[in-house]
Parts: sequence; structure tokens; C-alpha cells
Amino acid sequence: MTSTTARRLPRPLSMIGWSAVIVLGTFALAAIALNRGESVDAMWFIVAAVCLYALGYRFYSAFLAAKVFALDPTRATPAERFNDGRDFMPTNRWIVFGHHFAAIAGPGPLIGPTLAAQFGYLPGTLWILIGAVLGGCVQDFVALFCSIRRDGRSLGQMARDELGPIGGAVALIGVMAIMIILIAVLGLVVVNAMRNSPWATSTVAATIPIAVLIGLFMRHLRPGRVLEGTAIGVVLLLAAVFGGGWIDDHPTLRTWFDYDAPALALMVILYGFAAAVLPVWLLLAPRDYLSTFMKIGTIVALAIAIIILNPQVQMPALTQFIDGTGPIFGGNVFPFVFITIACGAISGFHSLIASGTTPKLLANERDARFIGYGAMAMESFVAVMAMVAACVLEPGIYFAINSPAGVVGADPAVAVATISSWGFPVTADQMAALASDMGEGTLFARTGGAPSLAVGMASIFSSAFGNTLLSVWYHFAIMFEALFILTTVDAGTRVARFMLQDLLGNVVPALGRTSWYPSVLICSGLVVAGWGYFLYFGTIDPLGGINSLWPLFGIANQMLAAIALCVATTVLVKSGRVRFAWVTGLPLVWLVTVTSVAAWEKLFSPDLRVGFLSHANDLAAQLASGSLADAAAAQAPRLIFNDRLDAALTLFFLVTVWVLIVETVRICHAALSGRRCPPLAETPYVPTRLAEAER
Repeated sequence: MTSTTARRLPRPLSMIGWSAVIVLGTFALAAIALNRGESVDAMWFIVAAVCLYALGYRFYSAFLAAKVFALDPTRATPAERFNDGRDFMPTNRWIVFGHHFAAIAGPGPLIGPTLAAQFGYLPGTLWILIGAVLGGCVQDFVALFCSIRRDGRSLGQMARDELGPIGGAVALIGVMAIMIILIAVLGLVVVNAMRNSPWATSTVAATIPIAVLIGLFMRHLRPGRVLEGTAIGVVLLLAAVFGGGWIDDHPTLRTWFDYDAPALALMVILYGFAAAVLPVWLLLAPRDYLSTFMKIGTIVALAIAIIILNPQVQMPALTQFIDGTGPIFGGNVFPFVFITIACGAISGFHSLIASGTTPKLLANERDARFIGYGAMAMESFVAVMAMVAACVLEPGIYFAINSPAGVVGADPAVAVATISSWGFPVTADQMAALASDMGEGTLFARTGGAPSLAVGMASIFSSAFGNTLLSVWYHFAIMFEALFILTTVDAGTRVARFMLQDLLGNVVPALGRTSWYPSVLICSGLVVAGWGYFLYFGTIDPLGGINSLWPLFGIANQMLAAIALCVATTVLVKSGRVRFAWVTGLPLVWLVTVTSVAAWEKLFSPDLRVGFLSHANDLAAQLASGSLADAAAAQAPRLIFNDRLDAALTLFFLVTVWVLIVETVRICHAALSGRRCPPLAETPYVPTRLAEAER
């Protein structure tokens, strides 16, 4: 790596260049962090992000690859050794990057920063930048590395192998439960994005036959012709995007793709099953790869538009809501900004992909750096763009869109008066005009983050590329969000199938054979039935299904990251790399602190908007006293049950993490003191036989 760089650029020039990047990045961070009471140019967010990611990739990831993990390009990967043409298959590094990025980049980097902007732009932006370089990118990289060296095993199975039966059993059950919740939540986000949106639904539907066509093209018609397949796929994908806009405007065709939430939920469930059982080259990998062009292309176009326009960030660096009184969600800036923003900084879901589909496709171990660290850095850049898109909106508009009607009032006049009293002026006429421009009836109380993100993206795109197309850009952004998120559902389902096979394989060895088709069908069916149940009933019952578990998403995801870092730290210690254990140990300590504090708050906070138990007890008291209206009284028992269920699951996840922390410390201490502990499960070295051209 170093010698290649030296040949490309003389060392003095390289040093000058990287020194300039350091200076520019420092200046950009200072412009973001130190301004108080003055407007900040949005361009500085892009400059700071690009400089920090470039430095992190060039130096920190190189240190990890060479010193900590000692990547070996001569070592055969699981994709080569177990090549079965279905799950394990050596694949071009760019296709693997596209699959991995598409699989990890779901709603998190879009929605999390948008919601966390209620604290101001500064806390979330710093967490995204620093958390990704030192935490998220490292977790993805190390999870991928560990899985490659262990025959492509899943996170839960690696925990069992490295931590022993107690920690392994807890990890397998905990990870599987978290996975079902995460996929169901992601599925609901997809369904809500496509609901009654013919543009989004038709475009997403078109990507499926396009992916199958490109998969067949690159597998059978023109093997190895990645550029040809890419060119054809991108052209067809762009045709699907613009064709979706045409369908949306067509009075007859739009009815063919206009579905309600329950119908879309069934379609997503069927698609998830297909993506889990079909050969990876036929649907999953090509669809994710092509979706990456759409994802990265849109984000790069957004960055270019921001550079061209250089809009001012309207949101202050810090708002008064850092004290936990925010209208969008309750809770202090610590710890909840670190829970709200997961993907984009560090996300446990990524470790499942990095130990699921990706290690089974990687042809050369050296590419783990590019795919593990690099894809996460790219996703973090997406989160920065989402933060900018939210914060260039006038704060009054931002809060009017994202604040629930129960907080600000259902009547527009009351809502704008409440929001203006916070120091963020907005008028009902202003909101009505904006809704009209976007082609919506109203934008008040459009909670969840997605609508305000679409408004921000549309405002930037229309200003840069056509002021008369505001509604078109808005609906394009909605379609983009749906396309962005679905790739996490299909990859997540396949990964969950691998995890369940690993889990059941400890009881029935035949079910642990990854590519045995009866096991594939059984485990895929069980996984899809699990998250599909919560998804479907969440679309027909506003208080049931996944809606009852939605508040667990952030904490569960970050606890999953803590589990991954426990396994990684144990592997480093047992493999004789204890001097490098801080690489995973420091992010682990931070995550355990954040998630434990957040879980304690969600369990026992007296704030009714934060604490599950306090809210349940308050509702129970009101129900017993008869002070609730008839409609509220009818819903109260369900809400009380949901709160107590969420509290029980939060406690379960908290105990799971701390059991694994104790087991990690115990195993590491045993390894360092020479006592008996589970042996290192790394696969013995096997030299690669792949030709350089095939890598």
C-alpha cells in the first residue's frame, strides 16, 4: 500500500498534500463548531466530512489493515474455498462494495440525523464525523475481517465460538431477537415510503427484473464483463426512475402501482423471502449493486448542489431542546443523540451484514479494508448530507413538519403559534404555500423525518437544477428514500437466515449447512414469518405489530454494535494482539456507557415522554380514575401493554449486553493469564488459487 502510493506521488508532495487536507479539515471543523450566533455555510460540512474521511481511510484504516489485522492477500477467502454458486461465490470487488453499501445504508443515515437536528446541528454532526472514523468504520471492518477468517460465520456463531457456550447462547438469542425487530422496522419504513406513491412503488418494482437481467448477463451471457453489465443496468435503472415519474402522472397507469400499506407489506414480505432463497448472484447482489449507483449518485448530486448554492445553515448549533424537552422526541442530548443517530456513526446492523452476505462474496482478503471501512465512510457522508438537508430549512418549518400534533396542536394556527413561541417563527400561510409547492395537502405533523428530509432535498435540488420542479424533486426524494431502504430489508433477511441456520445447526447439524436447500427454505420461511408478522400487523393496527416495538429500534441497534465489539475485542486479545485491543475496546466502552444510560432512562425516567414504566403507570392511574375520554380509554390498555413489553425487552437487551461484557472480560483475562478458555476459532491458512484477474 505504502509503496504503491509512493510510486504514484513523490513522498514530499504526498506529505504536503496530506498536510493541506489536515489544515483544511481543521478549518472546516472550526467553522462548524465554533460559530455562535452567526450563520454557517453548508459547504463547510462537506469539506470537513471529505477531509476527515480521507484522512481516516488513508491512515487509520491502513494502520488497521497492516498492523492490527495483518490482512493477507495470499489467503483464500470463504468465497473461494466454499464456492457453491448460491451463497458463497468470489465476486468482483466493486459489486461487493455496491452490495455491502446498499445493504448497510438504509433509513438510519437519512432519518436519524434529520430527527437529531432538534438538538441543533452541532451534536449530531460531530457524532457522525468522529463516531464513524473511530467507531463505525472500525466495527464494520473488524466484523468483516473476523468473519472472513472464520469461514464466513455469522456474528452470533462467532460469539459462541470465541466466548464459549454461555456468552454464545446469550449472543445468539439476543442477536436474533434484535435482528427480527430491526428488519420489521425497516420494512415498515419502506412500506410508509411507498404507500400511495406510484412513482416509488413502480421504480422499486422495476429494479427487481432489472437486477435479475443483469445477474444473468454477468453470470452466463458475458461473464466477467462488469463494466458492460453496469452500463446496461444503470441505463435501465435511470429509465425506471424517470419512467416512474411518468407513471405517476399517467391517470390510468398510476392506479396499477397505487397500493395501501397492508398490500405493500405483503409484497415486501414475498420479496424478502425470494431474496433470501435465490442464488445471491441472481437478485440480491446485482440489485444492491445497481441501487448503489442511485444512492451514491443522488448524494453526490446533492453535495454538488450544496457546493454550487452554498446555502446558509438555518438551524442553530444548539437549541434549547438539548435539555430533553424537544417536541420531536423526549430525552437529553446525552445519551439520546447517540441513540437517534446510529447508521452514519456506528450501527450494529452493519456487523450483521459484515458477518453475513459480504464475507461470502469477497474474493480477496485485502479488499476488506475498501469494503468494510470505505463503505461505512461513504454511508457516514450520506448522514452528513441528511443533516445539511434538514438544517438548511428554516427551523420553524423543520419543527412544523416533524412535531406531532399532540405536542404543537392539530390546528395550523395553534401549531405555528406554539412553534413561534420557541423562537422559531413560521406562519400558516408559509406552510400552506410550501405544501402546495410540494404537491401535498399539508406538511404539518408529517413526523418520522422522511417528509422533512424530502422537503430539504427538494429545496436544494430545485434551487440548483430548476426552480419550477419543486414538487417533482420532492416526489423524487420520496422515491429515493424507498429505494434506499429496501436494500437493507432483502440483505437483512438473508443474513437473518444465515444466523438462524447457525443457531439451529447447534441442535440439528444438517440445518447448519448454509446451502442445503431444505434448510434454506425452512430458515428463510421462519425468519420472514417472524418479521413479516410484526410488519403486517403494524400496517393494519396503529398500536400493534411493529408499532409496539418501534421505540426499541435505536437502543437495540446500538446494543448490537456493542455485542459485535465484544466479539472483536476478544478475538484481538486471544490472537496475541492485546496491544491493539484499544482499537475496539474504546468504542466498546463508549457504546456500553451510552446504551446503558439510555436503557436506564427508558426504563425508569419519570419523564412520561421517555420512561416506559412511568408512562404506563400514568396511563393506568388515569384509566383507573376515569379521567380519560372514551377514545383514549379504549386505547389505554394496549398502550400500557406496549410500554411494559418495551420495558421488558429493553431490560432483556441490557442484561444481554452486560452478560457479554462480563464474559468478554473473563475470557480475555483467562487468555492473558494462560488459563483455560475457548480456543481461537480462526481457520487455518489456505493459499489462494484465484488468478489476479479474477480478484
